[in-house]
Amino acid sequence: MRISKILLLLLVTFSLSNCAQDTKTPWKNLIKGNTLDGWNIKGGKALYEVEDGIIIGTTVSNTPNTFLTSNKMYGDFILELDFLVNPHMNSGIQIRSNSLPEYKKGRVHGYQVEIDPSERAWSGGIFDEARRGWLNDLEDNTPAKKAFKQNEWNTYRIEAIGDTIKTWVNGTPAAHLVDNMTQTGFIGLQVHSIGKGKPGSQIKWKNVRVIDENVRKYATKSPIPVVSKRNTLTKTEKADGWKMLWDGKSTKGWRGAKLTEFPKKGWLIKNGILTVLPSGGAESAAGGDIVTTELYGDFEFKVDFKLTPGANSGIKYYVDTEINKGPGSSIGLEYQILDDALHPDAKKGNHEGSRTVCSLYDLIQADVNKPIKPIGEWNTAYIISKNNHVEHWLNGVKVLEYERKSKNFLKLVSESKYKKWKGFGMLDKGQLLLQDHGDRVSFRNIKVKTL
Repeated sequence: MRISKILLLLLVTFSLSNCAQDTKTPWKNLIKGNTLDGWNIKGGKALYEVEDGIIIGTTVSNTPNTFLTSNKMYGDFILELDFLVNPHMNSGIQIRSNSLPEYKKGRVHGYQVEIDPSERAWSGGIFDEARRGWLNDLEDNTPAKKAFKQNEWNTYRIEAIGDTIKTWVNGTPAAHLVDNMTQTGFIGLQVHSIGKGKPGSQIKWKNVRVIDENVRKYATKSPIPVVSKRNTLTKTEKADGWKMLWDGKSTKGWRGAKLTEFPKKGWLIKNGILTVLPSGGAESAAGGDIVTTELYGDFEFKVDFKLTPGANSGIKYYVDTEINKGPGSSIGLEYQILDDALHPDAKKGNHEGSRTVCSLYDLIQADVNKPIKPIGEWNTAYIISKNNHVEHWLNGVKVLEYERKSKNFLKLVSESKYKKWKGFGMLDKGQLLLQDHGDRVSFRNIKVKTL
């Protein structure tokens, strides 16, 4: 009896200690009584209501995915919540997500922590909604798959700190992802589309709370292996025919534009990032441009880039390094990379605005409403060229398009700095190029797809 009392006393003391400690943790409740204050609905027309502090989402037929999203945007945070889901539903928790008019007409996109009561049991995995698909599934994480409880309340813990996202399902580590495509965004509670299915299925959330101050102080270590999406392909990309054009660590597949090997100076490879080192702003005066060892005709190309204040660089395509072996950069069509606010080139060009970021350099101005992120943050450039139709995209938004080899294109060339180069922009195949313009600019996640 005495031992039992001592054990009981220790248990009570431990519980009280934990409670005292929890009250000191700066949790902020995101459910305000029986209202949806602080939230708004995006996407479809599923129903949301609050009863006794529980948010209830109900499916509606013939409507797309619906999201109850926080008005506040979150960068680094820790989120905990409980949910109860109908076993026939699919759902998820959006984090660092956005809805932008220019991106797929406002479609919600971003990281989603999956709620998956199906036999697959990937609850707690990380899906990239309306972008790249699965980033960290639970195919090889059996303990996490078993942690989910059917027809019962489940608890998620989600930590998004820096470029790392970690999740737990009922205390069991589920996902451990390194990826920083998006640094800030809203939190969202999803009711998945059911098409023409029978309406009325429900998912419930309660005890939704967040820490968004001094976050690292309250972070938890995760014992499971890290899944890194730096310089790697998602399963969806692999299935779609994409290939890595740079492995994140070597110079394989690249050489100097005017060399037979990779430059011995002027470029830095570190932590999966390829960086042009500053050398005073001159064009190809240090390490020089680098080009692919392969030629590309019809293609799709993706790369993340990050500018420093006042920097200038570019992505060139249909490059022939034999055209200009003298001073300056190799010749090719160019997706301009520039700090428009600080670099004087933004106000120059033979066609108005044609030297601003994302423009077809000296030929066509990019959309002035392009969704460029602040200097020092990563942006994603995408170029597609198919049957001479070319498009420039930035962060998922098309910013210009043109018909290569057309009369209008030839006219633009004749009015540009390129008029002295015979056959400019007319190659059927050429190299891809990253430019050394003497300013510090970084690249990563360089991918190509041959069409």
